Amino acid sequence: MAVLDVRRETIAQVARLLYAERERRGTREGVRRLGPWKQAVLGVRWMVDGTRVAQLARDNDIGLSTCYDYLNEVLQALAAQAPGLRSALLAAKLAGYDYVMLDGTLIHTDRVSTPGPTTGVDLWWSGKHHHHGGNVQVITAPDGWPLWTSQVRPGREHDTTALRTHPGMLDTLTAHAQQARVLGDLGYEGQAGIVTVAYKKAKNGELTDAQKQLNKVHNGLRAIGERGNALLKTTFKALRRVSVCPWKIGQIAAAALVLLHLEADRTT
Repeated sequence: MAVLDVRRETIAQVARLLYAERERRGTREGVRRLGPWKQAVLGVRWMVDGTRVAQLARDNDIGLSTCYDYLNEVLQALAAQAPGLRSALLAAKLAGYDYVMLDGTLIHTDRVSTPGPTTGVDLWWSGKHHHHGGNVQVITAPDGWPLWTSQVRPGREHDTTALRTHPGMLDTLTAHAQQARVLGDLGYEGQAGIVTVAYKKAKNGELTDAQKQLNKVHNGLRAIGERGNALLKTTFKALRRVSVCPWKIGQIAAAALVLLHLEADRTT
């Protein structure tokens, strides 16, 4: 029998969230095939181990559509606990962080051939990564611990475009940048007044020694921050390749963030 590598306390917390949701909906006892505990295990197996929904349905002796319904409820319950950007940045400030890091990551998806705004361009195709996927923005602490994840944007969008598109994200980061730095890579060059990026060598030009030294420090700090994206993807197989509707990627990422916080008993 396979063993789920998750603390019992984490499953219990997810089960409590599901129980509270059933109470809110007024779900009568005995009308559900699975109780909150088994439903929590079902959802966490999908998130952590990437277990196929068909396998989860067989293991729990339920129909495929019912299994999808149960899984969606778990994702919704977890994602609802994810912090908003303003709250995450405030928590970082209270934790004493002099800076946070912003980095985009592409969550691969199997979905293809969705027409984009430009003729002949696939909405979810990332030219940078040469793969279909969704762009998710991630805020991390200086040690790379994930603090916040955004809703998904189509993979064709670069990080700067995604930053500008997310409602309120630009304004919130602008306010935060007045008190503490937000470090990013050159993908945010278009918002260098808000996101601190490395110096870029001009065409036929050279960087000064001071600029080179600052770039070395900046890139060293940012490399640690990239641990956040890797941590989410290595912990949760569901984030390595998404086969459901790609617009659900943001919800899945938020659910993964909450699970990670529960499992490590750490938010900031």
